[in-house]
Amino acid sequence: MSSRPRRLGLRLLAVLMSLAVFGAACGSDNGDKESGSNTPSTAIQPGKTGGDENQDVEASYGGKIVVGVETETDEWDPKSGTFTAPGAMIALSFYDPLIALDPEGRFRPFLAESMEPNEDLSEWTLTLREGVQFHDGTTLDAEALKWNWDNLHFAEGVRNRGTLLNAGTTGMEIVDDLTVKYTLSGPNAAFPEYLRSYVGYPVSPTAYEADPEGFGNHPVGTGPFEFVSWSRDDRLVVKRNENYWQTAVNGDQLPYLDGIEFRVIPDDQSRTAALSADDIQVIQTLRGPSIKKVLGMVEDGGFEASLYAGNQSSNSLLNTLSPPLDDLRIRQALAYVNDRDAIAKVRDDDGLVPLANGFFSEDSPWFSAEAVADYPGASELNPERATELVEEYRADPDRSDGKAPGDPINIVYQCQPDPSLMQTAQLLQNQWQGIGIDLELIQVDQATMVANVVGSADTDPPRKGTFQIACWRSSGGEGDPLLNMLAYFGPSDTTPGNVSNFTDPRIDDALVRLRESSAFSDRYEAMAEISTVVSEQVPHIWNSGTPTLIGYRKDVLGIPDWLFPDGTEGTGTPDGIARYYTAFIAK
Repeated sequence: MSSRPRRLGLRLLAVLMSLAVFGAACGSDNGDKESGSNTPSTAIQPGKTGGDENQDVEASYGGKIVVGVETETDEWDPKSGTFTAPGAMIALSFYDPLIALDPEGRFRPFLAESMEPNEDLSEWTLTLREGVQFHDGTTLDAEALKWNWDNLHFAEGVRNRGTLLNAGTTGMEIVDDLTVKYTLSGPNAAFPEYLRSYVGYPVSPTAYEADPEGFGNHPVGTGPFEFVSWSRDDRLVVKRNENYWQTAVNGDQLPYLDGIEFRVIPDDQSRTAALSADDIQVIQTLRGPSIKKVLGMVEDGGFEASLYAGNQSSNSLLNTLSPPLDDLRIRQALAYVNDRDAIAKVRDDDGLVPLANGFFSEDSPWFSAEAVADYPGASELNPERATELVEEYRADPDRSDGKAPGDPINIVYQCQPDPSLMQTAQLLQNQWQGIGIDLELIQVDQATMVANVVGSADTDPPRKGTFQIACWRSSGGEGDPLLNMLAYFGPSDTTPGNVSNFTDPRIDDALVRLRESSAFSDRYEAMAEISTVVSEQVPHIWNSGTPTLIGYRKDVLGIPDWLFPDGTEGTGTPDGIARYYTAFIAK
């Protein structure tokens, strides 16, 4: 079985802030043991693969695979698409990110050739690789990147503009044919983080302008595979990009596969059964029962798996704009009786991941023990205190739900119709009923729940969402935390990622410090302040860490062993996101 550590690398805290090291990461790395000419022994070079037998297998061209995922996205337009882990994995087949993280937590150029900051971190200069083309033959140059920026990310009224403005971004300018410069209002040590995801997925301006409304259904990027077809909530098909810009270390033209079908199979048991029956050859899962099932299949032979547990956690997401959850007493009461051990057992996550009490696991450089100690129930359950808080709210003549003193407290809980998730919801229903809160359970499919939680610009206030509590996953991220924290806690009316609708002046101040300081000690204190406020104010009720797994038929190789263009080892499958440009079927 192939596996990865629970963190990408604890040296993120030192490396990220070092301009000298970042410059080396973006350059040629001559003499660096992680350069393309000195690939670490733990990495598997494209063209060869390892495994438990540690034997070399020559890569071969041809063949197609089917990848089973739990969900996808609403559209593939980087301007407005919802790229959760399954959607991001699919998107990375036809898009390339400008920047990616290496196992040490360092930003490295991927589609970009280099990226360098100025002395005070207020400007970042990115240079593209020469000769890269989009699938329609359009050249990826500075002008194309500027078009993406002006129309998809920084235009008035688009989703990403608010995120970028919160980060202090003021604009982007062309330096030469292959070089652009991002300008900021002040220092931002974590700016490359924004170019790891959809802001850093360049699309063809030619294709977009030809059909702006339909582009989200027919994406055109620079990735290793070209989009062929999409049947929403069913399957998406891609084929080999014959003109892909990347080659393997041994000189092979990438990718190896002729094509991939990403098949949406929402039910985890059905998805696992499909892998066992060879109806699909790769499975993505974030559910404990399925992970244990696949690991059993690995033990029995015929399959391999890449297991990862990082900062992502299951939780109950609270809409802090929806009474009675707008009242801190109710939020704290719910947390005081949230039995995380029992939930881990119900979800069958026990033994795979630790219990969660915040955005970061204990081995993250951003974890603060003092901050999470303030979380209600962090040390032990307290049903007596929970009951006191509920009764105090219930008797309040000014209770926020508008009901009369003494009336029942009712809350609606939305969750997907997955057996382990519904068992979790039923456990919560029993726990919370014991302190005087009636919980109504509603089953909704994944796509509907995401839409309910994210909300729309048409509601009052905008992005309020149409939910009270939802079963959810949240993460501090595997890279720098600034981007995620801005997404979680930016102004709720302009930040779709602020799905709890929670804001706090202390968090606003800490976000500024996190963005502007280049000293890790300052940034750590700022992140600890955010964690403290979240612990005290409880917009999330934490359960346990989320294990993620990519399981695959044993002859499908090269999935977790991807490399950067310079030969540096990749990060495997964090958050259940695999890359397929080095994957092949052994002959």
